[in-house]
Amino acid sequence: MLSRADGYYQLMKRRRSIRDFSSEAVPRQLIEQCLLTAGTAASGANCQPWHFAVVQTPELKQQIRVEAEKEERAFYEERATQAWLDDLAPLGTDANKPFLETAPYLIGVFQQRFGVSPDGEKQKHYYATESVGLATGLLISALHQAGLACLTHTPSPMKFLNELMDRPRSERPFLLLVVGYPAPGAEVPDISKKRLDEISSFL
Repeated sequence: MLSRADGYYQLMKRRRSIRDFSSEAVPRQLIEQCLLTAGTAASGANCQPWHFAVVQTPELKQQIRVEAEKEERAFYEERATQAWLDDLAPLGTDANKPFLETAPYLIGVFQQRFGVSPDGEKQKHYYATESVGLATGLLISALHQAGLACLTHTPSPMKFLNELMDRPRSERPFLLLVVGYPAPGAEVPDISKKRLDEISSFL
């Protein structure tokens, strides 16, 4: 058991978010299998309050990039504090998001605020935000296990994703996951993770 746990840690500690994606096609079946893993996540009262909208058509990816960059420009030029911009500077990010068109897949993760029973009754979703976060974590882990790279992208606000991805107003965009293979020569920031004693305590 310890060997399996360590093996998984060794795999996951190599995971990095990237921003330079290859346009090389990714088999749809690979994405489907990773989504099935995401669907195994724990959720409040087993409501499973998530939806994954997978985009692969170039035209729609281009539309998403246009709208996302509008929000990103507003963030970098108007909304972000100088302290926030200073914290982002080492990562080299800016308002330009070409990866939204280059990567073969964009996955819109949506949180369903409520469900609807077969007879049309509105059903409460418990701990929906936490549940969708758990499912997203499993999806990122599954993608890395499969040999794919991804980037969590959160332009704010993200309401434009409802319209472009044809999702109802009752769903809230949680984040946009960019998925594919790293581009040749792709680089990632030289970052480190906190030590075990910094992230945990045993009582």
